[in-house]
Amino acid sequence: MRILRSVTFLSLLMATCTAADFRVHAGAIAPTAGDGAAAEIPATGDGSPEVMYRSLTQARDAIRAARKAGTLKDGEPITVTIDAGVYRLDSTFELTAEDSGKKDSPVIYRAKTPGTVHFHGGPTLAAEAFKPVSEASVLAKIDPLARSKIMVCDVSAYGKFDAFKTAFNAVPASPWLYANSQPLPLARWPNANATGGEWATFTKAVDNGYPQPNATDPALRKLRPGSFIFDDARPARWNLEDGVWLNGYWTHDWSSEFIRIGSYDKDKHIITLAAPHGYGVAVGTWGGAPARRFYALNLIEELDAPGEWFLDRTINRLYLYPPGPLTGSEVVLATLSQPMVKISGAKHLRLSGLNFKYGHSRGLVLQNTESVEISGCVVANVAGDGISVDGRENTIRSCDLFNLGMGGIIASGGNRKTLEPGKNLVVNNHIHHYGLFVRTYAAGIGLEGCGNIVRNNRIHDAPHNAIKYGGNEQLIELNEIYRVVMETGDAGALYSGRDRTTQGNMIRHNFIHDLGGVVVKEANTMGVYLDDCDCGDTIEGNIFLRAGRAIMIGGGRDNPILNNLVIDCLIGLHIDSRGMNPTNGNAGLEAKAKVFNYTQPPWSLKYPRLAAVMNENPSQPLNNPIRRNVFVNCEIKVCQFDGNVMKLLDKFEITDNVIVNVVGSKTTVQDPAIKGFTTLSGTAREPIDLGFKDLKNGSLALRKGALLLKIMPSFGQIPVNRIGLFTDEHRQALPSR
Repeated sequence: MRILRSVTFLSLLMATCTAADFRVHAGAIAPTAGDGAAAEIPATGDGSPEVMYRSLTQARDAIRAARKAGTLKDGEPITVTIDAGVYRLDSTFELTAEDSGKKDSPVIYRAKTPGTVHFHGGPTLAAEAFKPVSEASVLAKIDPLARSKIMVCDVSAYGKFDAFKTAFNAVPASPWLYANSQPLPLARWPNANATGGEWATFTKAVDNGYPQPNATDPALRKLRPGSFIFDDARPARWNLEDGVWLNGYWTHDWSSEFIRIGSYDKDKHIITLAAPHGYGVAVGTWGGAPARRFYALNLIEELDAPGEWFLDRTINRLYLYPPGPLTGSEVVLATLSQPMVKISGAKHLRLSGLNFKYGHSRGLVLQNTESVEISGCVVANVAGDGISVDGRENTIRSCDLFNLGMGGIIASGGNRKTLEPGKNLVVNNHIHHYGLFVRTYAAGIGLEGCGNIVRNNRIHDAPHNAIKYGGNEQLIELNEIYRVVMETGDAGALYSGRDRTTQGNMIRHNFIHDLGGVVVKEANTMGVYLDDCDCGDTIEGNIFLRAGRAIMIGGGRDNPILNNLVIDCLIGLHIDSRGMNPTNGNAGLEAKAKVFNYTQPPWSLKYPRLAAVMNENPSQPLNNPIRRNVFVNCEIKVCQFDGNVMKLLDKFEITDNVIVNVVGSKTTVQDPAIKGFTTLSGTAREPIDLGFKDLKNGSLALRKGALLLKIMPSFGQIPVNRIGLFTDEHRQALPSR
């Protein structure tokens, strides 16, 4: 085997030995130097400039073979350099322990020119493959105004595609269609709007489907499909035998599900679902609007808007209302229903500058890995999570993830029982437009385990959480988050809940602003949401700007609220006593703690307060110190405390907080029973200028001599200029907003 040894990689690898360089080139023809002639690449190659590999798999296998043959010495640096082009992945590219590098000589898979190497999990459909629809039976189903626009493509060559399940809160059955790097909507009603969704609504359930324990009829004691009255006659147009699915928020604004229509009574306008929803249909909408919402999809009858498509899975015909001219467009059918890359049990690997797109599963999956780095990569237009990593000391750095069916980056590592940190790092990533299929609890970043770091990421444009976390000793800092929880209620940009053992987590120096939510005006959208007795988190030095209810402590303890800046939010701080409610309180919480032997080391040493709490009225929301916070123009109230909390205020530590009504707000008059707050009020004629450089446009840096620092000298300046994305070798320019 010929191995190209290149001194150009010595400085990159910081190694004293030479580097083995394997070359991969897209397509069957490789350019050669000299007279401009082109050489055909054989099915296998040796990685040299004259005979390059066609795929990552060939290069990987060549490295394995060279190691076994002794051609590559143990610990020798190896780089797989990939030429520009599009590479089709028909199956998962896998790396295992035998593909590992060494600490000082990792194995690197990198783009020759970052951003020019594209791995696709499906075929590109040529413009000429689309033909005008000629079948009269098909045209009869389509709106007359759209018939002449619809094109059809035979996709039989790409496999047999399964039907949707009757009900699912997951990725739909493959495939999915994309055009010019954007996911296209399956034919639906109402049509999608500029922000991605439009809804039909109903208010009256005929049978909510929720179990009635005391019912005399045994059938009513079980969960069953619900039914409701929908006054619009639109469903009469649909052929239910072909399958029509509704994606709805059936009872709560934090739980959506796709459910097939079972039947429709066109005289009574009653839709009956084909499967039950776990919370029933219109059973109760805590904090939400009484009207429930849904949209219908997978209907050729609704193929009436540019970009919509429909797949007849019985004959493998794809119908498309083109979003624009097909000639010159990149139309890709994502068919790969496995992860695009899977790395299992490997150590000391790097993937750099690569694009992974158009898969109908997860993007990159790292399992039980150590010191694996994914840097400067793009993961986009995949139906599952973008990157998931489970192991220790792995790094996801300066990647772009967008148009994802589920979440962005899921990171887990460390041992919660021993409190050994995982030391995984998620840093400088741009994550946006995710949760396209799984609308709730598919976060931009999911964090579990112990001792991991999420830092300097930008997360935006999603229906639900930005960061969902649990575990211990997690550090979440310097992230910028905006336009999330755009479609949901009773939801937080940062969310953790239902566990007293999630101790030692730090949320600091994050900028959380301009949150959405269907019920944001009722303050049911939160910046940081510690749900159902969550304990042990520190919320310090964060900025909340137009963030609904900025901080919500749902009955938990030992959550210090320190040095935060809350501006133009509806409610500044919420603390309630839900743990004192016997129907909602401590059920299961102590059992979770016993799993970790919380009364014994290392837990008893690291978290002595946890053991104490269990013996001193654990249901009471105590030991949540509130110090050095600034609340500016809270529209409804600064502190929203329930009756039990008000009775316990003498046990709270509340000191050195400032309330500022910059322009004489009509609200924000703090309850006189709450000590530890100083209120300053301005007027329209004489507003208070706290010293921000440009508060209206979100510039929160303080001018020299700012009034805020004079009235609260103890307020620690928040490192505004360090929050969010930064430039580095992988991200040489910041993305525009």
